[in-house]
Amino acid sequence: MKREEMLEKVRLAMPEKRFIHTLGVEKTAVELAKRYFESEEKASIAAILHDYAKYYDDELSRELIIREKMNPEFLDYNNAIWHAPIGAYLAEHEFGITDNEILNAIRWHTTGTENMSTLDKIIFLADYTEPGRDFPGVEEARKITAASLDKAMLFALSRTIGYLASKEQPIFPDTFSAYNHFAFSIKKEMF
Repeated sequence: MKREEMLEKVRLAMPEKRFIHTLGVEKTAVELAKRYFESEEKASIAAILHDYAKYYDDELSRELIIREKMNPEFLDYNNAIWHAPIGAYLAEHEFGITDNEILNAIRWHTTGTENMSTLDKIIFLADYTEPGRDFPGVEEARKITAASLDKAMLFALSRTIGYLASKEQPIFPDTFSAYNHFAFSIKKEMF
């Protein structure tokens, strides 16, 4: 499927504001792919599709998680994270994406996970720092992202965990695993 066809299908699946966000994520992901020697095409595709399932029906999402034997733990957590694994599934089945790097980047863009690939980190951080984002610390996140994907992941994950904890929200286990992975990795670099 050509980029323009993909964009049109994605545009129809979400409100205009979310589509503008998607375009910002794509722009940022392609810039990061250039900086970190990753495939710009894969970054573009993953970014365009990362939020495709954001407005997918909750009941259909629940059924899909069960039927496709996705991690059942997703059902125990806020449905705001469901669109990532659902999005990876739809990217494969509606858009014909078979590249596991692209599918995994979509799958982990909300929670993170251990041992993330460069593309996984790029999509996670492009989503976190795209030009339309405006929250305390976003400028610092952008600077760190330009210097080190791993340090930026640690920054973003620590802020995400802190935010969810301040709201007394449950935190998906892979987010803790990702945080610990980057914290240990960076600590090892220092010694």
